[in-house]
This record gives sequence, structure tokens and C-alpha cells, in this order.
Amino acid sequence: MSLSINHSMPVLTIRLVQWSMGLCYLWFGLLKFFPHLSPAESLASDTIEGLTFGLLSGQTALIPLAVWEVGLGLLLILGKAVRWALRILLVHMLFTLSPAFLMPEVFFTHVPYGLTLVGQYIVKNFVFMATAVLLLQASRPPTKDMA
Repeated sequence: MSLSINHSMPVLTIRLVQWSMGLCYLWFGLLKFFPHLSPAESLASDTIEGLTFGLLSGQTALIPLAVWEVGLGLLLILGKAVRWALRILLVHMLFTLSPAFLMPEVFFTHVPYGLTLVGQYIVKNFVFMATAVLLLQASRPPTKDMA
């Protein structure tokens, strides 16, 4: 499903936000295909191991994570299945917040307010989540009141 705008925000503005999100996902995902190239590699690996209680090796899970991120990026850039992609993006973003609970020592310098660089990297995802919600609202089909 393509993104259709149902309010007064210019289409180009929505597209630029969508493409920007897609580019970030594409780029960050591509880095994960190459060992030691992504600055988030060890964080992602440790988080996946923690979330799966060690049943899944973080290194093993990096490739599916990279595919997930690259896929989301491409869907957003190409404007394909955007609403589905944004919902999957929000699920991904929820998982990215888990190091605050699983590994507070890498997230905080002083709990609950002093953030490490990793913590700052993760907290910026609130902007991604808000942007995804904005894009979801912008892509909602028009209601009868708006037609």
C-alpha cells in the first residue's frame, strides 16, 4: 500500500521524512552485514542474547536483524507496504529500548538521568518512534468526514 496523505501537510514533507527514516534503516542495516563495521554490533548482539535468554547467539542473529533493517529501509524508500513497515519499525524500536532494563550499566552513567553514549544512541529512537507514528497518521485512509 502506498502512502496517501489525508491532511494539509505537504506530500513532499511526508516523503522526505519517510525517505530519511528509510535511509537510516538501510544504512544501519547494511553495516551489520560486515563484521566490526557497525558501532551498534556488540550492543545488538548482547541485547539479542539477553532477550532470548541466551538461546540465540547475538552474532547469529545479526544477519536476520540486518535483513530486517535493510528491508524496512527499502520499503520506506520505495513507498511499498508503508503502514506495515511502520508497524514493524515500532516493534523494532521497542526492542531497542530493552538495554535500559537488560544492561543498565551500558545505558546509564547515573541511573536514571545520566546517559552513556550508548544510552544517548538509544534515546534518540524516541524521535524515530514519534516519526513513525506521524507517518502512520499521515498514511491513514481518509475518513468519510474528510472526503
